[in-house]
Amino acid sequence: MTIKSANCIDDNATQVGMDGSKRMLMGLALGFAVLFARHDATAGQAPVALGSTATFGVLAATTVTTIPTTTVNGDLGVSPGNTVTGSPIVNGTIYTNTPGLAATAQGDLTIAYNDSAGRTIGAITVAGNLGGQTLTPGLYTSATSLEISSGDLTLDAAGDPNAVWIFQMGTTLVTTVGRQVILSGGAQAANIYWQVGSSATIGGSSVFYGNILAYTSIAMNTGATLQGRALARNGEVSLDSNTITIPTSTSSAVLQSSAVLAGPYTDASGQSANVQTRTLTVPQSGSMQFYRIRAATGLTITSITLSGGNVVIVHN
Repeated sequence: MTIKSANCIDDNATQVGMDGSKRMLMGLALGFAVLFARHDATAGQAPVALGSTATFGVLAATTVTTIPTTTVNGDLGVSPGNTVTGSPIVNGTIYTNTPGLAATAQGDLTIAYNDSAGRTIGAITVAGNLGGQTLTPGLYTSATSLEISSGDLTLDAAGDPNAVWIFQMGTTLVTTVGRQVILSGGAQAANIYWQVGSSATIGGSSVFYGNILAYTSIAMNTGATLQGRALARNGEVSLDSNTITIPTSTSSAVLQSSAVLAGPYTDASGQSANVQTRTLTVPQSGSMQFYRIRAATGLTITSITLSGGNVVIVHN
């Protein structure tokens, strides 16, 4: 059976796109669409598009300094500097080339930083210490610094795995020794963004989640762990016996499914995403024959296959 695929914009019932065809082993008719999530389209925040930065666990402007043994599960890059010290274990690729991928990632980091810093709709003003609080998804903003010191911070998605948190702060982000960010209710590290106006310091043995987008520098103190990304625009990233792991899924590319082309579409059950390979995988369902990608930026589907009872979609 022939598969017809369409990459299209779905906004106010207007569709433009590209048609093509591909044969699949089991002859499942699949329809695809890219949906652009506008910041004002829903009550929640749209995810911040990271672009090529998404594959980096660590990205610095000047240097990355490490004290053994530090492990980065993802790429590590420096640009426009080119220095990495301490021989970190990198389960990815080290980029210190300018121009090159690290330079491109720095450009995308600037775009992501400005996006997260420029959000205003639905902003909730916070100040000082976030420790001991439970926060629902949203945009939280502080003109000065934020810290997690008097207790742990819980982020509760209330059952929504696509929930997004954006924290804006004019100056520093600090966690004290042993403090944690706790994810609850299906919250995902990939959907948490810390836009830091100067520098971030993650205290020793802290457990931290989310993407740190710092204007200047980031310091991970002894034994701190990060599921997310340490991304510094203008300074260094210093590491000390840390483990940093980029999230394996992100709501910036969410697969939705429907039994009919016209919808309604809902987030596909059981899906998983791999940021590094840009792959979305979902169990094949007899009733759900049409799929589309909900994303904050335009994506192009580059391949679709059936594998082991799953629909596997690769995008750019």
